[in-house]
Amino acid sequence: MDKNELIQYFKSLGLTVHTTTKARGHQGFFLKNRIDISRNTPENRIVPTLLHEFAHYIHSKIEPDMNITGGTLETLFGSEKYKDELIKVTNFVDQNSLCVRLYEHKDRVKAKIKEQEIIIKEYYPKFQRSKKFKEFDRYIKRSNARYLLRYDRVKLIEGSFWRRTAKLYTIDNIEKDFTDMPKAYASYIRLRSYQKKQARISARINKYKKYYEKPCELFARLVEAIYLDCEWVEAIAPSVTREFFDRLNYGYYMELDYIFR
Repeated sequence: MDKNELIQYFKSLGLTVHTTTKARGHQGFFLKNRIDISRNTPENRIVPTLLHEFAHYIHSKIEPDMNITGGTLETLFGSEKYKDELIKVTNFVDQNSLCVRLYEHKDRVKAKIKEQEIIIKEYYPKFQRSKKFKEFDRYIKRSNARYLLRYDRVKLIEGSFWRRTAKLYTIDNIEKDFTDMPKAYASYIRLRSYQKKQARISARINKYKKYYEKPCELFARLVEAIYLDCEWVEAIAPSVTREFFDRLNYGYYMELDYIFR
């Protein structure tokens, strides 16, 4: 389908369409009868993005509070049972939904945590990450290295009011900055730093999963995917595809019928 034909159809329904904005979404955005497509969207992605945003428009007519609640699969498809198939479709149509780089980064950080744990256990064989490291806790109270438990880089102002000096401490320079620190303790500080990184990565993965698994996004990506490769979508998600077309044919998705005639 030609993008200009699609845009004209959208406008005939009373929608405002902009294709030269920055768009608040990644490539497109829908809100209050307005569709914005980023001017940076590649040509081959314009029609799929238009359809994605149009699906949000249709969804908002079915569930008026969709923008706030994210919608429900029960209302869209009559059941929550289609979620797994819809996630497969989302993974097909949007590789970013797989979070591959984040999972790879998380695996690298896990390996770094294990490396530091091995070093610590050379000196403290009974060390467990899940329990307090009492020997370290007693040592760190007397050292400025304690600030590195919260920050990977920290600048401390030392001295009197008239003769202040600034000292920068970093995770990378623990051995140089704290020459008397046992190797196991330096490794423990690094282990704690990697654990914080791991938690941040996990939080990002959960944030993306929450976004991609919202019913409104699952529905929009199904519409987009059917346009791109209907046969493949039918192969990986037969049940929800059948339900979609059944509802489409008896008018449940309203003007969306025009797209797939």
